[in-house]
Amino acid sequence: MLLKGNAIVGQSGGPTAAINATLSGVIRGAMASDAIPTIYGAFNGVEGMLADTICNLSEVFANEADLRVLEATPAAALGSCRRKLPKLDDAEGAVIYEQLLTFFKKHDIRYFFYIGGNDSMDTVAKLTAWLADKDWEMRVMGVPKTIDNDLVGTDHTPGFGSAAKYIAASMQEIIRDTAVYTMKAVTIVEIMGRDAGWLTASAALTRKVCGVAPDLVYLPERVFDYDRFYADVRAALEVHPNVVVAVSEGIKLADGHYVGEGSQSGAVDVFGHRYLSGTGKTLEMAVKAEIGCKVRSVELNILQRCASHIASGADISESVRVGRAAVENAVGGLSGKMMCFIRREGDYYVDIQPGDIAKIANMIREVPDEFINAEGNNITDAGIDYLLPLIQGECDIPYENGLPKHFVIPR
Repeated sequence: MLLKGNAIVGQSGGPTAAINATLSGVIRGAMASDAIPTIYGAFNGVEGMLADTICNLSEVFANEADLRVLEATPAAALGSCRRKLPKLDDAEGAVIYEQLLTFFKKHDIRYFFYIGGNDSMDTVAKLTAWLADKDWEMRVMGVPKTIDNDLVGTDHTPGFGSAAKYIAASMQEIIRDTAVYTMKAVTIVEIMGRDAGWLTASAALTRKVCGVAPDLVYLPERVFDYDRFYADVRAALEVHPNVVVAVSEGIKLADGHYVGEGSQSGAVDVFGHRYLSGTGKTLEMAVKAEIGCKVRSVELNILQRCASHIASGADISESVRVGRAAVENAVGGLSGKMMCFIRREGDYYVDIQPGDIAKIANMIREVPDEFINAEGNNITDAGIDYLLPLIQGECDIPYENGLPKHFVIPR
């Protein structure tokens, strides 16, 4: 039986260069469905639904041209949040769930699409479970996004390919720049990645594409050892004077402490995650003290997730597809799922299939052993072969007065 009612979509967690392409896909899917009269947008994710701060996306995007601009716009056009829903057996938290149900009934919301990463899938899982015995039929779907590429059940995540493309392009430029002098020098590039090293691994893509690559690549999947690191750097300096190192912000020592902890505030977010940065600077000071050569550190920081001017064509097109697929599967009767990419054998292409959210939320997909070399300081050819299709293709970026044009949803 076809469930008719309005839909709402929200964005959560760290933004990406492709999250709005996924939003466009959800809007396109909803507007094409006879089951959904209106698609609303929640400003700042769950927080917007609790505060009833929403907009009518069916009206905002009545123009196809605006959807195309949205797909090329970085960051989260609806705004984001890091709101953690309470546990289902939390008595005080029950008020929050009842408030959400009141909101859904007020606006006749029968479909909720949440675009986000691991913590956002936790929200989808909790809300799905809570609604199971309520007197309001509703379908809740998780739509993946994260530059970290660490969601289980899917070959990769929307947003990762564009971030990987930016990192690889930046690495190529850094290597070209540092190679102009004969003085011995080390450049350390810090790349995002708390628990999984997918982003840092993408720094090695240049090896196959243009023949230059970072000399050393360190991921959180391997214990970091200072003595081995110094030996690696010294060996690389014997080969050529300008050594470039890619490091994940999340690399840890054998005792479990982050390498960059001394440079960090120690603060955590509502999900208990430490705010990471400073790994590159910590290693810069260590190399300067131990080896004594010229050394600098570069932190790519949020540029990795907002550089839409160099977005991956494959990433953007897949992001639109996954948004539409979420709507089609929800209208078809599914709930409590996350849409997943399944890579076909042979020429690169992904199918999109639903995965059980309960088996995805709060899990971490790490870089597999076969993608990391035996020394733990670089990426194998197999790893590069996996990554390479994800950065293919360029986007048709709209420009205005010399700068990329972005779409801003009015509040």
